[in-house]
Amino acid sequence: MQQIILSIAGKSGLYKLVTRGNNNLIVEALDATHKRMPAFSTDRITSLNDIAMFTESDDVPLMDVLENLKQLENGKKASINEKKASGKELQDYFSKVLPEWDRDRVQNSHIKKLISWYNILVENGITDFKEEEAEAEEAKDAETENAK
Repeated sequence: MQQIILSIAGKSGLYKLVTRGNNNLIVEALDATHKRMPAFSTDRITSLNDIAMFTESDDVPLMDVLENLKQLENGKKASINEKKASGKELQDYFSKVLPEWDRDRVQNSHIKKLISWYNILVENGITDFKEEEAEAEEAKDAETENAK
């Protein structure tokens, strides 16, 4: 089953889309609580498939960056503690993940969030980052066809 993973501004962590209501989405927290709650159109909701990281040339889709991180860590949780690492340690680590990242536009807080999200996804058994991207594209294409 395809899972759509979301980030909601102002709320920590990640959420899985469960279903769509009339004026909202029902999401489930990807944490120990697995608490379900509504997310409304007034919330800034972003699918991880719609996020990209800045590089010196083109922006790289977040799913590609997560895949690189998975390759580096052999599918395990990140070997760096993003909460305790210094800015230099975070930047050195991220250079292994995405060598040509844009040092002017990618902040240490972005790197911390990326590592945190990666760890949440791994803890929840979600590690097929490339596959999810392909499925999301297929779902988008199907929605476009249905709308016609």
